[in-house]
Amino acid sequence: MRTILATALLSLSTTAVLAQAPATPPTPGVGPEVLRSYNGLKDNILKSADKMPEDLYSYKPTPDIRVFARILTHVIEAQVRSCGIVNGTAPADMAKTPAETASKAEIVASLKASFDACDKAYASVTDTNATELLTVGKAQRSRIGLLWGNVSHDNEQYAQLATYMRLKNITPPSASEK
Repeated sequence: MRTILATALLSLSTTAVLAQAPATPPTPGVGPEVLRSYNGLKDNILKSADKMPEDLYSYKPTPDIRVFARILTHVIEAQVRSCGIVNGTAPADMAKTPAETASKAEIVASLKASFDACDKAYASVTDTNATELLTVGKAQRSRIGLLWGNVSHDNEQYAQLATYMRLKNITPPSASEK
């Protein structure tokens, strides 16, 4: 009898505590984790592009890998495509990527434009459309899947940018501004 009474009292007290706890509203759109990661990478990639001297845009650690500028133009290509799909931009209307031999100013301007397109894409995601499937070539991916893929890709590319910078004794933004 005591066990039943103790269980009943515990159940009632737990229910009362839970009823007083405020409900946590769902996070709209892409969620704080995805957005925080995207914004941090955006900042680090833009600062890397700015911090690397123009004469080192053609730097590559070994002959068989790409130059620093090519990593940036690759980020531009990927973002224009992924974020363009989320934004509903037709492939013919997507921005063109500058050549890796373009000037630093041209590459940085295109990089900023690709981040502007991604800012729009991330802002467009809601709880309602986050899982909507979009056509990506022959496949389909959700909006949130495309944007999380963008974060993952940018993270990989930033790691390479940071490595190139360290090889030239330049402290990467993520290390210098802690």
